[in-house]
Amino acid sequence: MKQSDIDWTPVIDLIERISREEDLLPSVVAGVASLVRDVSVLPPADIAGHTRALLAAATRAIAARRGPTEGELAFVAELGVTRARQGVPVEAVLSAIHVAERAIWSRARELAAAEGIGAGLLLDARELYDDWAEAVRSRLIKAHREASAGGGPGRPDERDAALLRRLLDGGSAAALAAAEAGLPDGGALWVLAARPAARTDRGHPQPVRPPALSALLDGLLFAVTARPPVSPGGAAAGLAGPAEAENLAAARRLAASALTAAEATGRTGVVHVADVAVVAAAADRTDLAAILLDRYRAARAELGANAEPVARAVCAWLETGRDVAAAAGRLFVHPNTVRNRVQRFTEVTGIDAADTFGGVNAWWLCRTWLTPA
Repeated sequence: MKQSDIDWTPVIDLIERISREEDLLPSVVAGVASLVRDVSVLPPADIAGHTRALLAAATRAIAARRGPTEGELAFVAELGVTRARQGVPVEAVLSAIHVAERAIWSRARELAAAEGIGAGLLLDARELYDDWAEAVRSRLIKAHREASAGGGPGRPDERDAALLRRLLDGGSAAALAAAEAGLPDGGALWVLAARPAARTDRGHPQPVRPPALSALLDGLLFAVTARPPVSPGGAAAGLAGPAEAENLAAARRLAASALTAAEATGRTGVVHVADVAVVAAAADRTDLAAILLDRYRAARAELGANAEPVARAVCAWLETGRDVAAAAGRLFVHPNTVRNRVQRFTEVTGIDAADTFGGVNAWWLCRTWLTPA
């Protein structure tokens, strides 16, 4: 029978159940520490995190009957670089992986018969794993040797940026990147987006806590943390989460949208996207904004030079909860000026900004008028 015709589901389920056993990883870590002296100095959480990530990646590869992806190879390359910088010889790294593999597959053989999994099927799965592991080991050895010879990745900030980009790309590779960054396995993560001007000398958003993996990507400062960051004020920062590592690509987009929405509405500090959902949605739907502009093109032409002050008055009035005095204070005009401009907007557009949905359309239209083309 061809491998493509084999039902691997029982084996995959078995390995996944084994990986969730509470005593498995502590037992594996203890075995590695006792048998590989050069690795025994590492924190148990470090060994456990990398072992869990490698096991999860291998399971996905067996399920898909494929070799390692570039994301998986990047993870093991970084593991090789990390171990080289920790002074752990490559032979010790490979020995530690071998000890972990032996323990996990030994456990699989113990349970396979009771699960109704034949020895042949388990052997086929092990062969697939060995093919995957061989490519992984080659990349790890290469990265370790380059790092030991001084040819590894560049400065720490460059490595952080490369790691963060893989993390924020989401998908299966993100789970490996999370483990590489020391973020909790399977935990809910938060993504923060800020302008570079909001960074401190150490590169983190100010005064956001707790410290997180952060770097400049595509003109914005992004950070990922295992707990929601807090800020007492200062420059605006957009926040999205919690999200699993595999869903961080969407969280990144939402955090960036939250930042834009926070800035558009004058918010400061860390602003979760849920708190500015309508504004964020409006900013993302440029197609609908274009339709609004086209629908009310004649109205804007009728307002002429007054279009901008009218739009500012409508926005200020709506953003202050339809409080004329507050809006007038924000704009440094008389309250009657705000009333007159809101009334003028209603006359030329036919939109009743006092109505709930009319107010949303009015705000969106006026914000679009005020946004530079």
